[in-house]
Amino acid sequence: MLNEEQKQKVSAWIADGVKLSDIQSRLGSECDVRLTYMEVRLLVDDLKLTPKDPVVEVPVAPVAEAVALPAAEEIPSPAGSGQITLTADEIPRPGTMASGSVTFSDGKTASWYLDQTGRLGVVPEDQAYRPPTGDVEKFQAMLDQQLAKMGF
Repeated sequence: MLNEEQKQKVSAWIADGVKLSDIQSRLGSECDVRLTYMEVRLLVDDLKLTPKDPVVEVPVAPVAEAVALPAAEEIPSPAGSGQITLTADEIPRPGTMASGSVTFSDGKTASWYLDQTGRLGVVPEDQAYRPPTGDVEKFQAMLDQQLAKMGF
């Protein structure tokens, strides 16, 4: 697909912190190689390169705009708040800044994530599931408490 010179360019761009979408554009304009974003991701993976994470400025904001959680840490619910537990993935899922899971007081679980724009998403195992009354607020409070410990 790419010759050695082009592979070296891609390696240099990754080392310089260039985003994958910009690499996609540069390959088209500088090397006349048209690839989809996914093909660029696979190319970088095949070259055993790791893109640098961009430096994200974190404004003082509500929970939905927070950017990170500690790795693989289980956060117990506050005293008297039921049986809600929150865990953070050691490595966030692709396309997210942070992710993990939550177990609500009725024992049902859901995955949660903060996307690249800082929006919070919760995906229950059963799409029709709705947490018991008050659990969402407790979950948000637990997430807020953890982010506050981290200085957010």
